[in-house]
Amino acid sequence: MTPFFGLDAVQLALHVPDIEVAAQQLAARHGWGPFFWVRDIRVSRCVYRGQASSFHHSSAFGQGGDLMIELITQADDTPSVLRERFAAHETGVHHVAVFTPNLDAFLAARLAEGSAVALDATTDLGPRFAMVEALPGSSLLVEAYEPSPQLDGFYALVRTAAQGWDGRDPVRPIG
Repeated sequence: MTPFFGLDAVQLALHVPDIEVAAQQLAARHGWGPFFWVRDIRVSRCVYRGQASSFHHSSAFGQGGDLMIELITQADDTPSVLRERFAAHETGVHHVAVFTPNLDAFLAARLAEGSAVALDATTDLGPRFAMVEALPGSSLLVEAYEPSPQLDGFYALVRTAAQGWDGRDPVRPIG
């Protein structure tokens, strides 16, 4: 996939109204998966468009070719990076993700280029991530995070599960 800000995309995220239905459809139509579903992801710190906020969502992660595929949904209508673009019943591409060696430097460069930081958050498990506009004012977001043993291990788990996968059990709850 074409690089974003000089960094290779490692993930494509789709907003979906129902993770289980979307995972089953994508597995059947495209052979993507299996999808590891993490329900009720919470963040310990969340800044949305410059204001303290919350971001309670669920995601499932599978493999589609060389990219991790994230299916993401939000159960409520709290203002967020998801709700600013999609209503609960809508489906579409939300963001691409990249690994950056230095998240603070990445964010400073995006701000200097005129792109807004839509989200800067830290999960309850520790990893910090941020979402910035792909272009100033655009609806496509680029999610960035620093590599870590935890994230590298999760990406490897998803990629390995897809190798030789027979299409059975496309949705696998975890966490």
